[in-house]
Amino acid sequence: MIKAKNIHKYYGDLQVLKGVDLDIKKGEVVSIVGASGAGKTTLLQIIGTLDQIEKNTTSQLIINDVSIPQLGDKALAKFRNEHIGFIFQFHQLLPEFTALENVCIPAFIFGKSQSQAEVRAKELLDFLGLSHRYHHKPNELSGGEQQRVAVARALVNNPSLIFADEPSGNLDSESAENLHNLFFKLRDEFGQTFVIVTHNEELADMADRKLTMVDGKIVG
Repeated sequence: MIKAKNIHKYYGDLQVLKGVDLDIKKGEVVSIVGASGAGKTTLLQIIGTLDQIEKNTTSQLIINDVSIPQLGDKALAKFRNEHIGFIFQFHQLLPEFTALENVCIPAFIFGKSQSQAEVRAKELLDFLGLSHRYHHKPNELSGGEQQRVAVARALVNNPSLIFADEPSGNLDSESAENLHNLFFKLRDEFGQTFVIVTHNEELADMADRKLTMVDGKIVG
């Protein structure tokens, strides 16, 4: 599913990742923990194809048997849209669109018709308990509801991989617990692989594997 070898990342003179190796299997829920500044989000952005690795002769990033550094910009954008879903701490919903419209956006980019996109979006919103919120805009939804809309958006193209960056960091404890349980329900229902960066120890400990980052490396 994901094979990363000797991943390095610099921002100017600052080395953020220092030779990270990672192997994640299909259907796993993997959490990544560590202090602020350890490199967690940078690693997530790289394996999520949002940022590039420092290319050298021994670095590799293979996702679903595809060598990511070999892809051009258009091919990479297409791969990301088809294979990867993202969930962020701040849901990043577009305020001018309804819940249904927000969920449909990646499907439109994928090339699906409005009717196809809306059928899938409604299935997901129904599954997430939001059938009564199709036509509500983000400012009319609770924090937990907004995050569930963001989860539906991440799933609308049936991606094999879901990357989540502090997904419950902006939620109250009850909404956070519901979201955590939802990830495992989704994995069991749809077979997705989850990679979750979190400071929430409860969520981290629920994962199949917990990886700890210290100073740009995975330790232990």
